[in-house]
Amino acid sequence: MELRLRLTKDHARMNRVLSVLKEKCDWDKPLAPGRGRGVASRIYNISPVAQAVEVTVAENGDFSVDRVVCVVDCGFAVNPLGIEGQVEGGLAYGLGGVAFGNIDIVNGEVQQSNFHDYPVMRLPQMPKVEVHILPSDEPPTGIGEQATTPIAPAVANALFNATGRRVRRFPLSSQGFNLV
Repeated sequence: MELRLRLTKDHARMNRVLSVLKEKCDWDKPLAPGRGRGVASRIYNISPVAQAVEVTVAENGDFSVDRVVCVVDCGFAVNPLGIEGQVEGGLAYGLGGVAFGNIDIVNGEVQQSNFHDYPVMRLPQMPKVEVHILPSDEPPTGIGEQATTPIAPAVANALFNATGRRVRRFPLSSQGFNLV
């Protein structure tokens, strides 16, 4: 976190997002063994977003994503509930892809045809999600895809923090980590 704050010192909006995230996710509070915390951030469509993820990992590779804290600066929040919903939906979509999103192609043909053979996040697998929308007088900016992509590196960083093992390929199910 400190590295990210130093690297963004000249980008006021992202630095503010990361500073608020550090506070809201209790970044400096240690976690128990088998638990890990990871962070990722991005700027897309002029909107800085940062996420902190907490995971619990069993020795057999089963893991849960227990908490996601997401801080966004999308300018003036015209519809805060819509922003929260967009972030939560983006997180669910991103987590599903990270955990088990895989498309098999055999002889040039996609093997999955629908949700019966392409797993997606289920409600019991969803973590506690906290969305913090920073107040702003800036014009409204985008929020559509902001929450989807940082979740992958945030989860990978949390798994590394918990296990000491780097994950560089997705889905996690192909790397011995199974979302429960």
